[in-house]
Amino acid sequence: MRRALRQRAERRQLMTAEADVLGELIGLRARLPQLTGALAASTDGLVLAQDAAGTEAESVAALTAAALGVALRLAEATGQGDFRELLIRGEDGYIATYAAGSSAVLTLLAEPRTNVGRLHLEARRSGARIGELVDGALERLENG
Repeated sequence: MRRALRQRAERRQLMTAEADVLGELIGLRARLPQLTGALAASTDGLVLAQDAAGTEAESVAALTAAALGVALRLAEATGQGDFRELLIRGEDGYIATYAAGSSAVLTLLAEPRTNVGRLHLEARRSGARIGELVDGALERLENG
């Protein structure tokens, strides 16, 4: 019971960073017009903020959490270090997931004509900023 209460408190604290995280997603989409969606989620699949019209954000966040679990195990099993990013290229575009601090991930949907180098550059910066926001919110919870 105590664990469930703590998880609820953590989720509430994460949601306090929502406006700033959403602002980062909107800025990222402005810098990368080929993005068709952007989503920040906790590592366990809770949507923190999203700018992805026409996309079921909760489903994408849950699938991201599942893919993250596999990516973490794969990186560990192969000795490649901590998870940083995952890129999937589909017939109609890209899905890219980036670490965002210790508690969140950034998932982006992009058109097939996207410059992947630029996508990585901008997404890594945004992921770092989102990580600061989310980790900071959790730190305030622990100290408060």
